[in-house]
Amino acid sequence: QVQLVEAGGGLVQPGGTLTLSCVVTGIDFNSYTMSWFRQTAAKSREFVAYITSGGRIKYEDFVQDRFTISRENAKSTVYLRMESLNVEDTAVYYCNARKVREEYWGQGTQVTVSL
Repeated sequence: QVQLVEAGGGLVQPGGTLTLSCVVTGIDFNSYTMSWFRQTAAKSREFVAYITSGGRIKYEDFVQDRFTISRENAKSTVYLRMESLNVEDTAVYYCNARKVREEYWGQGTQVTVSL
């Protein structure tokens, strides 16, 4: 059974920092591209960042050097460190594992940026 379990969400003040994690079981983590997406009630799910099995990284433009994606293959875990958070970053953040013809999602973790 494939499981992606996100953690690390919560309430943070504007300008604050959070680090999300996603632990993956049931697949060969090392061979998958790992991504983070986010979704609000008003928007469809949007791409945030990905890191390939080879370590290539891409961020969506709105990240603007505030977020850092990383992976720790020995722990089958992908991280998203988010700095300088603003209220527009409030969303449910989802972890995604993908390779050709296979894709899996986590259940999401809520990030709320508010005073």
